[in-house]
Amino acid sequence: MPQLVLSKYENQITIFTDYLEEYPDTDELVWILGKQHLLKTEKSKLLSDISARLWFTYRRKFSPIGGTGPSSDAGWGCMLRCGQMMLAQALICRHLGRDWSWEKQKEQPKEYQRILQCFLDRKDCCYSIHQMAQMGVGEGKSIGEWFGPNTVAQVLKKLALFDEWNSLAVYVSMDNTVVIEDIKKMCRVLPLSADTAGDRPLDYLTASNQSKGTSAHCPAWKPLLLIVPLRLGINQINPVYVDAFKECFKMPQSLGALGGKPNNAYYFIGFLGDELIFLDPHTTQTFVDTEENGTVNDQTFHCLQSPQRMNILNLDPSVALGFFCKEEKDFDNWCSLVQKEILKENLRMFELVQKHPSHWPPFVPPAKPEVTTTGAEFIDSTEQLEEFDLEEDFEILSV
Repeated sequence: MPQLVLSKYENQITIFTDYLEEYPDTDELVWILGKQHLLKTEKSKLLSDISARLWFTYRRKFSPIGGTGPSSDAGWGCMLRCGQMMLAQALICRHLGRDWSWEKQKEQPKEYQRILQCFLDRKDCCYSIHQMAQMGVGEGKSIGEWFGPNTVAQVLKKLALFDEWNSLAVYVSMDNTVVIEDIKKMCRVLPLSADTAGDRPLDYLTASNQSKGTSAHCPAWKPLLLIVPLRLGINQINPVYVDAFKECFKMPQSLGALGGKPNNAYYFIGFLGDELIFLDPHTTQTFVDTEENGTVNDQTFHCLQSPQRMNILNLDPSVALGFFCKEEKDFDNWCSLVQKEILKENLRMFELVQKHPSHWPPFVPPAKPEVTTTGAEFIDSTEQLEEFDLEEDFEILSV
């Protein structure tokens, strides 16, 4: 049996390599989530980098969502799966680093298995299709209804409040604007040893000096998942945004982008020339659960098929960019890159401002609702979703 699996894997590798031969014979660089590969000489590294990404697809035969709902997300869950892929990449960067690589049947760090288990199709897994679909009810989406990228971003922001292990700060920008002051307010947290925190002035947390440690005199930094929902045109992408959009994939903080076409969501991870490279969730696989030893067979969670490409001008104009900043210096570096590469354009893809706009409501960092149950149990009852405000500022990829 293992030999059969190995031979199937090798066959997929061959298909993948053959497919790469179809890429133009060019000296151009391929960019994948902040890393570059020279196509002419680094095809195997490119293959390894793409196959290392966690790949989430439609699944069937999982327990019915909400007890009586669908037991497959085929046909409606593609954007949720893309959101899972973007978040999984953030968790990989948080625990294992961007340079971590995956090899079939090679023992992986325990953090890898724990990350994978966050996304299994069970209601007690914090980022499962069950949790995302039920949290979507609070965003005005019925279970089984198709989501846009902004809805998925709002759902991830709320589910992250129940995820104490990863302890992410999730910021979803509004009105095409990222506010530095708000992000620093959300991500700078006092270390537990600072028992006199209540006596400290507010500006202690919003001081401009970078945090270099977690001593009582210096705020710690909560790892940041930054999602920027955008509309880059009316019915099709405006070509003026193409260069800035591609520039985002070059940033070391890049988590790619959610987007695609109406009712067809893809997870974009890089580009070659004017073609975007993406992982496609539109494959239906059978539900995989943990095995008796507590691990997950991960063979169906990595894409060993040929990477798909799409001309950037065929992209629906509604997208969501993702970035991960593990430390404050990563966020400061991201701000510098945005100033240099994004804000130089006459028609800016989005804005980056220092201060909270005065005409906006006050910024309040999201907080977990006061409940005595776990997150999974909390959203098992959709009646309690009223504790969350609706934040659907605009729907993306309209049906």
